[in-house]
Amino acid sequence: MRKQLLSPFVPFLMFFLYSSTTVAQTPSPAPSGPTNITAILEKAGQFTTLIRLMKSTQVADQINTQLNNSNQGLTVFAPPDNAFTNLKAGALNSLSDQQKVQLVQFHIIPNFLSMSNFQTVSNPLRTQAGNSADGEFPLNVTTSGNQVNITTGVNTATVANTIFTDGQLVVYQVDQVLLPLDLFGTAAAPAPAPSKPDKDVPAKAPAGSKEDASVDSSGATIATVSISVVLIAAISLKL
Repeated sequence: MRKQLLSPFVPFLMFFLYSSTTVAQTPSPAPSGPTNITAILEKAGQFTTLIRLMKSTQVADQINTQLNNSNQGLTVFAPPDNAFTNLKAGALNSLSDQQKVQLVQFHIIPNFLSMSNFQTVSNPLRTQAGNSADGEFPLNVTTSGNQVNITTGVNTATVANTIFTDGQLVVYQVDQVLLPLDLFGTAAAPAPAPSKPDKDVPAKAPAGSKEDASVDSSGATIATVSISVVLIAAISLKL
């Protein structure tokens, strides 16, 4: 009797258990959204200074807009916090707002470069900071096996690892801040050497010096001798 009462509910019970198990095993979809360079760096960690510079200069917004509204790729070189710490004291604070923009843009290549691309890329690389042909923002790449070095004319950094890549954006960690030649390569001109006079002019002795006193005494002696000679001659004539 009890089996007859439960039998109509068995199919419903089995269906409920199957549905519950299926829902529990299905992963929730990853949140979709536009590419965000600062979110990528925040997830990687140790890029607080670079993130702050990107936000204050609004370069982060430019990167995100470019990535999400075009098919053009980007390559970003990301120095960690300790690379900024190793800079000369006051190096960042001495820059104007426009120069800080150029510093951040100097770390961005306006096309996608994989690690294999560095083997065949043509120097100098063009960055978003400006034209490298005029010598203001040169960026050159050299490779030795799997090692990639980046030279700015001021310092040389090494690509440490790949933080992120999706075929359109690639972010590489570098061990030094890339210092543009136009911002950090100018040295103060040495002071010109003093001009040498054409002729050596002896210094005039100051008034009242011993030299003047000796001249005056010599003149007085000569005058006294001359008067004595005249008096003797006059006496001789009278006699």
